Amino acid sequence: MTSLVEVRDLWYAYPALPGVGAQWVLRGVSLQLRAGEVVGLLGASGAGKSTLALALNGSVPQSTGGQVRGEVLIEGLDSKRRPVAELAMRVGIVFQDPEVQFLQTTVEAEVAFGPENLGLPVSEIEQRVTWALGAVGLGEFRSRAPAHLSGGEKQRVAIAAILAMRPRILVLDEPTASLDPRGKLEVLEVIRALRPDHTILLITQESEAVAELADRVLVLDHGQIVMEGDPNRVFGEVERLARLGLRPPEIRELAHCLNRELGVPAFDFSDVEQAVEALGQAAVA
Repeated sequence: MTSLVEVRDLWYAYPALPGVGAQWVLRGVSLQLRAGEVVGLLGASGAGKSTLALALNGSVPQSTGGQVRGEVLIEGLDSKRRPVAELAMRVGIVFQDPEVQFLQTTVEAEVAFGPENLGLPVSEIEQRVTWALGAVGLGEFRSRAPAHLSGGEKQRVAIAAILAMRPRILVLDEPTASLDPRGKLEVLEVIRALRPDHTILLITQESEAVAELADRVLVLDHGQIVMEGDPNRVFGEVERLARLGLRPPEIRELAHCLNRELGVPAFDFSDVEQAVEALGQAAVA
């Protein structure tokens, strides 16, 4: 698969106070995001996940300042040298709190804001708004005020506003962290629907969602990628994840606890169906 994003030995430190040395938030990060894949990014609080997200559209370091080494290439473009506004048409970022991104009084105006700033014709803006709201299941919400929506609906509006810019790459930074179960389900359904046509970096603590949606998993710790692989392999390392302050999906924890009690690696299931089959076979035996 073609790599749309290449991060090469990226080091970054926010501007330091006078007399204080650089505090590196990212330390030698290298990764690729390939066309059409979903990559889950996990890490404890303070690991550098949001800083890495901002580096993917040039906000780090163009808006934040600070010290930077290494390269971030977005479809071959150097993120340090191309304007953030240009990169935003290639990389769309949705943050944990959608309200920090809202600028308009209606859903329609919010979704149209980005395309309007691109100077697109009215007909093209209308087409993009209609398509983006349909993609997130909010086609009937055009005249609503974002402030009057539920948490899940607000997050879907934020995703629609990004989609209207037509980026190939989506970076979703903790998109379900502050939502109730229904809101989480709504947003995850949208991510699932967007998957075939976008490259997605899903930054989240929701390991179950990553296990279901992601092709690969990256684990960031103190600014470094310390684990990488397919979800089954990464989430199978339950004790290592615990040392990093992370929890795998509960079904993986169950398998690990059973194996620990038995003293042998008797179970290796990653979903409920596999667990039911494995435990049923064990009971018969």
